[in-house]
Amino acid sequence: MNFNAFITCAVTGSGNTVGKHPGIPQTPEQIANAAIEAAREGAAIAHIHVRDPETGAPSRKPEYFAEVIDRIRDSDTDVIINTTAGMGGDLVFGCGENPLPLNPAGTDMAGPLERLAHVEQCLPEICTLDCGTMNFAESDYVMTNTPGMLKIMAKKVQELGVRPELEVFDTGHLVFVKELIREGLIDDPVMIQLCMGIPYGAPDDPSTLMSMVHALPPGVVFSAFSIGRNELPYVAMAVLAGGNVRVGLEDNLYLSRGVFATNGQLVERAVTILSAMGVNILGPDAVREQLKLRKHG
Repeated sequence: MNFNAFITCAVTGSGNTVGKHPGIPQTPEQIANAAIEAAREGAAIAHIHVRDPETGAPSRKPEYFAEVIDRIRDSDTDVIINTTAGMGGDLVFGCGENPLPLNPAGTDMAGPLERLAHVEQCLPEICTLDCGTMNFAESDYVMTNTPGMLKIMAKKVQELGVRPELEVFDTGHLVFVKELIREGLIDDPVMIQLCMGIPYGAPDDPSTLMSMVHALPPGVVFSAFSIGRNELPYVAMAVLAGGNVRVGLEDNLYLSRGVFATNGQLVERAVTILSAMGVNILGPDAVREQLKLRKHG
């Protein structure tokens, strides 16, 4: 049981959710405001993706990240900024007997350093590294992160003084995490996010979660979350397992059945659950100290 936990809010993500929820943050201003709202409700960390302001499609343009981060940093609300570095690894094969050429609709493959252009420009305190290639339940789409790509990215993030949050979607990803640690590419304290319930990744049942927790390297700081209706139950599950918490519209659109949520409401609900369990909710400065973050900007 973790009696001193922090909350991360993943405010928009890159999924096809804009048409499924009337309030998905889409423009840089909306994304920044969502992060500020989440922080005011008790989130210590805001996990940031960006979208095309006109279409809502996922984007990795550094100028969008820069506007979001500038708006957050210029506000009167303190929150740790955690940007994705997962964009630029999207591979969509052609259908059936014609896997090549690749389908240009959805394919976006960039080199490992190009995928970090916004991190180098904006210097968030944290950025994510998705620790493996993985199928999602989306026909011919593959989230592509080869060991070679990830090692280049890890080294660059280390040089920038940004803390990587290692996104782990299945048990094999933990094998790779341990390899990164052995090779000196990840500095202490190691930060891991257990991403549960993602289609074709680790299921979110308690036994699978605990098997992954037991396989973690010693001394890591970890969080755990699930998606959809299990996002809020996982607030309790994560701290019972010894970890920290993540909520937000990236992972779940609803506060209750048929009731759309806001990021602030999801954080507020997480605070209510944790407070009822006797958990002390850590603020940004306490988390910076725990994770030895370098505050940029």
